[in-house]
Amino acid sequence: MLETNSPLTLAATAFILFLTIPISPSTPLHFNYTSFPDNSTNDFSRSNAYITAGTIQITPDFIPNMSGRICYRKPFRLHKNRGRVKATFTTTFVLQINPKTQPPGEGMAFILAEDPALPENSSGQWLGVVNSITNGSSSRGVVAVEFDTRKSYPEDLDDNHVGLDINGVYSVRQEPLSGFGVNLSASDIVTARVHYDGSNLTVFVSERVVIWESIDLSVHLPEVVHVGFSGSTGRLNAQQNCILSWDFAGLDIGDGWFRSIWVWVLLSIGILGLIFGIVGFIYYQKRRKLGREKTENEGHPSIEEAIQVSSMAPLKFKVKELIDATKNFNHENKLGKGGFGTVYKGNLRNREIAVKRVSKKVTSQVKQAFISEVTTIGNLHHKNLVKLIGWAHEGQEYLLVYEYMPNGSLDKLVFDDDESSSSSSIRWETRLNIVSGVARALEYLHSGCEKRVLHRDIKASNIMLDSEFNAKLGDFGLARTIKQADQTHHSTKNLAGTLGYMAPEIFLTGRATLESDVYAFGILVLEVCCGRRPGGQLDQDGYASRSILNWVWELHGIGKLIDAADCRLKGDFVEEEMGFVLSLGLACCHPDPFKRPTMKNVIQVLGREVAAPELPPERPGFMWPPVGSGSEGAGFLLLGSQVNSFTEITGR
Repeated sequence: MLETNSPLTLAATAFILFLTIPISPSTPLHFNYTSFPDNSTNDFSRSNAYITAGTIQITPDFIPNMSGRICYRKPFRLHKNRGRVKATFTTTFVLQINPKTQPPGEGMAFILAEDPALPENSSGQWLGVVNSITNGSSSRGVVAVEFDTRKSYPEDLDDNHVGLDINGVYSVRQEPLSGFGVNLSASDIVTARVHYDGSNLTVFVSERVVIWESIDLSVHLPEVVHVGFSGSTGRLNAQQNCILSWDFAGLDIGDGWFRSIWVWVLLSIGILGLIFGIVGFIYYQKRRKLGREKTENEGHPSIEEAIQVSSMAPLKFKVKELIDATKNFNHENKLGKGGFGTVYKGNLRNREIAVKRVSKKVTSQVKQAFISEVTTIGNLHHKNLVKLIGWAHEGQEYLLVYEYMPNGSLDKLVFDDDESSSSSSIRWETRLNIVSGVARALEYLHSGCEKRVLHRDIKASNIMLDSEFNAKLGDFGLARTIKQADQTHHSTKNLAGTLGYMAPEIFLTGRATLESDVYAFGILVLEVCCGRRPGGQLDQDGYASRSILNWVWELHGIGKLIDAADCRLKGDFVEEEMGFVLSLGLACCHPDPFKRPTMKNVIQVLGREVAAPELPPERPGFMWPPVGSGSEGAGFLLLGSQVNSFTEITGR
């Protein structure tokens, strides 16, 4: 006999009572405006937007530096029960953007927003979606599909694209429209459709799929949202953002009904007993699972909390999804192995992905690397950064999901050793583009994002190449953010990095700095130009037993710097160009961190805006503290090649 207060009795009673509650079918949100008559004005809440001539004008005519927003007055329930139950919707609208200046600006967006009100100071680049204060913050949830007519950020692909924005205007996914025969700034009448099925959001333009993104909107938006449009004009650029028609159909969450209590009275005692048995079995299994997970996660209870506090945490997947996607981490799908885990190719929802399976030997270092990877790169958006799609964690499984890079990592293509000698060498123009891409990514981390980021592990194996050999910087397991704008370093008890790429001052100070990232970038530049690894493992051209840095410095000292160029290039490069890139690499590796260029300077040199830094004829000695740094106390001095032996310490 069950006790009256036992969990099974309470569960069964609650279950039966729940079935007796009458739930009235609620009306789905559905409206269709083939045009917008004057009497439809009261259907909408408006800020600087108005209805005229049968259309919605999101921003007023001919007025620059203005933003506007219009939302359907009745809200839409997007999800309930903390996202366990999700609605679906499809919306189709016809838009027309009429330029008022050349070039026009800035753009418009379809939005789902917690607050229908227009943010203050949201003109120009903010598209009426957010402003400089709320950009990147989840405090006022908003998801937008932008139709952008101006390249406002370096990350914008062009001035004619569609993007998916989450709590900001830095698109998590964007696609140019030129390949679809659409020019937003040409006053074309464009039909767009946005469909969400509870787990995937698809954007169609002229009936062709432009964006498909796996996303759980309940993570980023509250249960109830408002749907509508926002737009803006720029300080010197203006355009008329118009909606000619709009249809919205949202499938309501609560459709259906339940049978009343008298139906259940007629059920036999046998069926009721079966229900008790099922409930008891589920309860027992759940208790076992909770106990097992508690044991497995002991010492690591805060991973999910640490990730979710991030303002734009990536998608969370189920481990089983990723096991299926990689065919149970089949060896044939193995792409490579790094310091913290193995990477496998997978296919998830008809999309190629790369899944990093973190080492099962979970240490505090591995746990910190996992959290750092998700929370750091999950908040960064740049075309030269590997995109982190999501993550999964259950028990001892720690998985990271990235976009798939068809051409793999840079080290497999650029080094002339036993592993890659059979691979065809990449051309000089491609190598120079790769170096420039990494420089842009690093400059973004140092000064282009909200919080400065120290990567701390720049190396060839962490540079991924897409189908067109564009560089994407990845592996943020050692990365650290710096909150203060004027802070330039991160102190650590343990040395972090990879041998050969670590600046000499790290071994004395224990600090990772902007300048130590620049040093590692300099080593990478030399690798790409020379086709050789940092250490002395090759017995050719007198290179064995010396670091690449000493070797290139020696060639520079005797006036034969160009001889350092990768022999596989067969001289197919402009010598003057090769010379200034090699000089830039040496300058980035200057022993004095205060004499290294910033990444902004590096980009200027690569763009030929300024000359490469002048170099002394011989490699300077390493002195700590540097001369003129203002530090007092005993100094530390190493000359020439001594610096190389000094840094022969395992950092990771």
